[in-house]
Amino acid sequence: MGAAALLMLTGGPTLAHGAADGTDGAPAPDGGGHAAHSTGTGTGTGTGTGTGDASGSGKASGASVAGATGEAGPVGGASRSGGFWMRADGVFSPPGSFVPSDALTYDTALVPAAARIEITQYADRTSHRVGTRLRGLVPNRAYGMHVHTSPCAADPASAGPHYQHRVSATADPVNEVWLDFRTDRTGAGEAEARHEWGFRDGGARSVVVHDAQGGAGKRVACFTVPFSS
Repeated sequence: MGAAALLMLTGGPTLAHGAADGTDGAPAPDGGGHAAHSTGTGTGTGTGTGTGDASGSGKASGASVAGATGEAGPVGGASRSGGFWMRADGVFSPPGSFVPSDALTYDTALVPAAARIEITQYADRTSHRVGTRLRGLVPNRAYGMHVHTSPCAADPASAGPHYQHRVSATADPVNEVWLDFRTDRTGAGEAEARHEWGFRDGGARSVVVHDAQGGAGKRVACFTVPFSS
């Protein structure tokens, strides 16, 4: 599978796509990248939920959330496993900021400007994983997060509803991608959701951070993500 990388303006996302087996020398998620690492409290369950406590967790190989403004060179290569991986990093800013960003905060008291987010996606023939890491949020606080169907915009409702594997079926972590997390004392959090199904082409376009865990809650931030199907 081919590979591409895109660098946006400072405050924008860094994107990296590649083959799941890392045949080009880049780290694949199963080879030590963020999507494969786990801590005692930082990963999701088999049903697709997660809680975040990033204290003491390992860093992703390559560009990390802390280095989201650095340039990402081309990565990837031919995939022996038939899988793929993707990583997108963003720096939150309010809508209409001088430097545009695909990561928008609608409530700077809960998601401060300059807080950072990383989204990873990994899929092969048998599993599909979406992970997140965030920095710079309110310490020791619970947040909700879900994958949504449309890109972010100044209006929080623009991101559309939750992405659902079976549309109009159950609204739960089995049928949707829930990435609920709790920040640690430094304001860092992480989560991972795992499913046996992947996204429909063009059906998943963003992640929305909510002020409460569960299936609802006020939308406090949004990050447009180029999810692969």
